[in-house]
Amino acid sequence: QVQLAESGGGLVQAGGSLRLSCAASGRTSNGYAMGWFRQAPGKEREFVATITWSGGITYTADSVKGRFTISKDNAKNTVYLQMNTLKPEDTAVYYCALGLFGTSRSVEHYQYWGQGTQVTVSS
Repeated sequence: QVQLAESGGGLVQAGGSLRLSCAASGRTSNGYAMGWFRQAPGKEREFVATITWSGGITYTADSVKGRFTISKDNAKNTVYLQMNTLKPEDTAVYYCALGLFGTSRSVEHYQYWGQGTQVTVSS
């Protein structure tokens, strides 16, 4: 099975930046994708960004476009989420996810999930 190890969450003031990291280990397929989702209290888990491993094709949610950037390090099997110009509404638990069969914006297409890391943005 795949294990995902997340890091980088924390408390930051509005306008600040954080970088989340997620390292994948275990069995994967050639066409897998990694993504980031977030979930605020009382709300549904929502898509943030995703990247295909082989082609590096990215998709980013409109709510974070221009502020968040997803990237990867092939040698380390690690995906990053660089979050700039953070807003209080970005406060959520951020989850790293891996989909074995390609990129998607849907939660249902990801088979493995990290434990989540809390991002809190103060006003």
